[in-house]
Amino acid sequence: MEKSPELANSTRVQYFVLLGLSTRPGVRAVLFFVFLALYLLTLLENALIVYLVSAHSELRKPMYFFLANLSCLEMSYVSVTMPTLLLGLWAGPYRIPFTTCMTQLFFFIVLICTECTLLASMAYDRYVAICRPLHYPLLMRPQVCMALATASWLGALVVSVAKTTCIASLSYCGPNLLNQFFCDVSPLLNLSCTHVALTELVDFISAIVIFCGTLLVALASYVAIGRAVLRMPSAAARHKAFSTCASHLVVVGIFYSAALFIYCRPSRIKSMDLNKVLSVIYTVATPMCNPIIYCLRNKEVHDVVRKTLGRS
Repeated sequence: MEKSPELANSTRVQYFVLLGLSTRPGVRAVLFFVFLALYLLTLLENALIVYLVSAHSELRKPMYFFLANLSCLEMSYVSVTMPTLLLGLWAGPYRIPFTTCMTQLFFFIVLICTECTLLASMAYDRYVAICRPLHYPLLMRPQVCMALATASWLGALVVSVAKTTCIASLSYCGPNLLNQFFCDVSPLLNLSCTHVALTELVDFISAIVIFCGTLLVALASYVAIGRAVLRMPSAAARHKAFSTCASHLVVVGIFYSAALFIYCRPSRIKSMDLNKVLSVIYTVATPMCNPIIYCLRNKEVHDVVRKTLGRS
């Protein structure tokens, strides 16, 4: 029997209890130091990328502009989810106020949607550079790059406002246990005591538009790049281009596979343990690996790092 609006409002929960990544004390202690090290490493890697791009004129190119944006995004991204993960590993299940939970959810959605559009923009940048090199200065001029980055953030902001508003407007009458290490969409929908069909529809449509739309752009770009690389006369050039594209595709594939599985399903996810494992992949592993794969393996970046270290 569905509760009346008056009763729902009177019993609305004031806080949620995050169960965290693990509830076993011995495992939590080990995982705390592991994830703390990963967090610090991610911040260091991405801060290094931002510094190098901003301090060296050799890296004032569209590709590195997007990489610097991605690094700023990754630092914000892990700083939204990792503190609650670490707190749960240190202290065990703990209370998070309703408003704090919704705030975390808002910023998380903004950042994950922005990451999708930035990855697509980076794939398009590589497509233009390899497949249309003569038009690259025009198609990827600074105004275009700034417009793509701004559109990524603004589009994600609109999506996040819509999704967070829908989720925050639901009634949560209890229980209030979230089997997750941060406030995520599916665990919150599972706790709602009101009809969530409209919210699930908004969540599903936005996921299709953001995730699937940007994934198609990225895949189309890499397919075109692959065809162009196959036509290169030099075997060494083909091998170098394929190795770079393959590493990029691995990161894109892992990120989108985990995110699509969770956010492009119209029904609530019941397997919260699987949800947590997948969440670790795109909230911890991807931000840590992106700087290494996209930038730190790059020869131009290596030269700039050596030049910087030589001055010190």
